[in-house]
Amino acid sequence: MQAASLNLLSKHLVGMVTPTSRPLLLLHIFIFPFQAEMILLEMQDPNTGVRSQPQRLVITTIPHAITGEDIVTWLADRLQIDVQEARSFGSMLVALGYIYPLQDHKRLVIKPDTSLYRFQTPYFWPTQQWPVEDTDYAIYLAKRNIRKKGLLELYEQEQYNRLHKWMNHKWDFIVMQAKEQYRAAKERKKPDRVVFDCQERAYWVVHRPPFYVFYLACDESIHMLTINNMFLSRRLVKHCATYIGHDPFLSACLPSNPWLTDDTTYWNLNMSNVETPTKMRVERWTFSFKELLSDPRGRDDFRLFLKKEFSGENLAFWEGCEDLKWGTAATMKEKAEQIYKTFLARGAPRWINIDGKTMEVTMKGLKHPHRYVLDAAQTHIYMLMKKDSYGRYLKSPVFKDTVKKAIRPEEHKFNILQPAQSFCKSKCFVSFSLA
Repeated sequence: MQAASLNLLSKHLVGMVTPTSRPLLLLHIFIFPFQAEMILLEMQDPNTGVRSQPQRLVITTIPHAITGEDIVTWLADRLQIDVQEARSFGSMLVALGYIYPLQDHKRLVIKPDTSLYRFQTPYFWPTQQWPVEDTDYAIYLAKRNIRKKGLLELYEQEQYNRLHKWMNHKWDFIVMQAKEQYRAAKERKKPDRVVFDCQERAYWVVHRPPFYVFYLACDESIHMLTINNMFLSRRLVKHCATYIGHDPFLSACLPSNPWLTDDTTYWNLNMSNVETPTKMRVERWTFSFKELLSDPRGRDDFRLFLKKEFSGENLAFWEGCEDLKWGTAATMKEKAEQIYKTFLARGAPRWINIDGKTMEVTMKGLKHPHRYVLDAAQTHIYMLMKKDSYGRYLKSPVFKDTVKKAIRPEEHKFNILQPAQSFCKSKCFVSFSLA
């Protein structure tokens, strides 16, 4: 039962290892505190736990040091999970302060190599729920400042200066406590003193991380994304930023929102083949060629431009292919034959210019016509219009004249009583109908 719980816990927390997700990790670890502590006790078992050995570090020897590779291997074997899940579970334990790194102490993740780690003393475990006070952190920084003779790390120096300014009224007491703890530590044996310093530093790195840890976590998250995901995310953000002003649910629409005011002017002005479009509707035509063709009024305007350019057959062919693609199955063969005679056959009245390879594929498919038999030719003509005709259309007198004539409706002053009145009317109508 315990093993099953641990397996579920480890698999549920795969990937939750960045400093930014630490509050969520704390929630999970407080839900399963005993399981986590049990697995830690098993890991420290001298016979069946993670292999440990004394390790020479700079000028002293650290007892019971373990490697990241051994931690990941032990977790994978014990919990019957794969290496990636074991690494995620191990990184969770490091991020929460159950295990701490001896070398790169600010990077709270498990490296599956020979990097050295130690088990944190139970006194500093998160489940102890010691209150993290600024006074205690100030004493710790003052003690490090004494030991390092003023050579603190940059983020520690910034925190030290901030706390000194904020707690100036009791700074003498803080310095006195720091000196007393420093004097007591010097009386310990050197290995014990180094181990306690590492444990205390690991505790404060977890509870008072450097400011830039958040940005490192963001960078790691970005690097985890594939190029394709990054590209799609940027396109999504760009699309939302472009269309937010044209969404009547997110932005105010002119003259008024028909869902709020019961005024149908907005719908009337944006009918499919209205003679004079609105300025916002014309603006959408500039977003993309697809947007232009999807609007019947925009397509009519583009058709007028192509007619003056003597290339109207391109749009006519594209529309014929759309009709074939979305029409009934009974008329499919007849429509394909008509399109072939009008646009593709030798001497066709509205012959279109496509390359030989595309023509060969199309002619082969027309022997057994289906809905998508003209896709290759349609795509070729579509890209031709998009790359050549669309750009010239946006600069043409036809489009400029349409922009000039486009209307901007006056805003309708919304009456707060209108929704209630509309509701009453609809309620009366329903009651009358039922009666």
